[in-house]
Amino acid sequence: MNKIKNKKAVCIMSGGMDSTLSAYMMKEQGFDIVAVHFNYDQRTQAKELECFNNICEALHVSEKYNLDIGFFKELGASALTDKNIEVPTSGVEAGIPVTYVPFRNGIFLSMAAAIAEKEGAEAISIGVVEEDSSGYPDCREEYIKSMQQSINLGTKDETNITIHMPLVHLKKSEIVKEALKLNVPLELTWSCYKNEEKACGVCDSCRLRLNGFKEAGIKDPIIYE
Repeated sequence: MNKIKNKKAVCIMSGGMDSTLSAYMMKEQGFDIVAVHFNYDQRTQAKELECFNNICEALHVSEKYNLDIGFFKELGASALTDKNIEVPTSGVEAGIPVTYVPFRNGIFLSMAAAIAEKEGAEAISIGVVEEDSSGYPDCREEYIKSMQQSINLGTKDETNITIHMPLVHLKKSEIVKEALKLNVPLELTWSCYKNEEKACGVCDSCRLRLNGFKEAGIKDPIIYE
């Protein structure tokens, strides 16, 4: 008897709370997880990679890719990749934040699409959050949908990939609650833009995370300064 081939999802996973929950949601839907992580010389690269590997072990992924991208360091233009630009900690920043990495999600999705086509995966998941995020343009639902169309136009005729963005309209507090429902190991995730030992608690990402836990009435399990 021929074995039925399980459906696969390529999950872009940073080691953060949002992308981790997205991967767990795909697993809950019956997908075999192909985990993809990008090292792009971000400030907390070592910590994010450690978290990714630990989460993959907890999630029992079927395969994982750990990819290095030197391009973003050469490009600069973001506080995450250029150490000459300070990570804001005031909580007040008009317009697109300096922590925005130009077209990062577009590049990540393009590489994930190549992996999905190679792996025969029918889905890509990405943990973008539009309504309760830092205001990054590449986290918008409309943009992700346009990328799905472009990916399917630029791949083989038999390739049909759906990009899942299950958190796009959730608030951080809802993300925390959903993660708890699925027993996501939130203690293994990392959100801080600045530090790798103890989270700073004052960068935009830490503020969003802490506020989400506060609104959910749950204590954040990671250590802060």
